[in-house]
Amino acid sequence: MTEKSIDKEALRRKIIARLKADHALLLLAAKTAHAAATHDENIPDNKYATLGLEASYLAQGQANRAQDVLQGIQAFQLLTLRAFSAKSLIRLTAVVQLEDDEGRVRLVFLGPAAGGMLLALDEAELMIITPASPLGRELIGKQCGDLIELKSDTVREYEIVSIC
Repeated sequence: MTEKSIDKEALRRKIIARLKADHALLLLAAKTAHAAATHDENIPDNKYATLGLEASYLAQGQANRAQDVLQGIQAFQLLTLRAFSAKSLIRLTAVVQLEDDEGRVRLVFLGPAAGGMLLALDEAELMIITPASPLGRELIGKQCGDLIELKSDTVREYEIVSIC
């Protein structure tokens, strides 16, 4: 990966488009769950009939998630995209290429929201991470050549191969 190999503005547009699609789907799901919660057939006829209540919880959860996604869209729209060099310290908007000790490569974008989102980028897969994630916390302030460790069930070590 070279500095000019990733068009961050195109990446931002792709992220926002995905978030907008997710937002629309969540709003539809919330409306559907709300309709189910308020439908005449779901009026409880005894204390054990909780379908309407369950649907109302689902509607509220979907609406809350839609609001979170909307905030993510706004965060990406306001985001100032920065250029990085091999000597730059990693911070928000950096695209980082990592390589583990077995030669497997990961490509990540440090964004303000949408952590865990996977995007196809040319022939690679890019994952959005946030500074609050374990990987994001490890990467902030590091630069090319640095090693980071991620601990879960096992400890994995990655080298920061490039930053742009």
